[in-house]
Amino acid sequence: MNTTQGQMPAKRTLTVVLSDAEMDVLEALSSKRSLSKVAVLRQALRLYQTVDVRQQRGEKLFFENERSKEKAELMLL
Repeated sequence: MNTTQGQMPAKRTLTVVLSDAEMDVLEALSSKRSLSKVAVLRQALRLYQTVDVRQQRGEKLFFENERSKEKAELMLL
């Protein structure tokens, strides 16, 4: 990140075109978590980056149903 001592990192602008369904999901998550849409997108980007790094190290990510103990692997394309 580009930072000058005592200053915030430089920020850049990105325009994103979403379908109605994608915008509905973003708005629902934003409302549910009391976050701005930008904050939701930033969290999603950090999560995606974390999963990608761990998968590149050969690790796997699973979801487990607490009741049935059934597991499903999450894979990124």
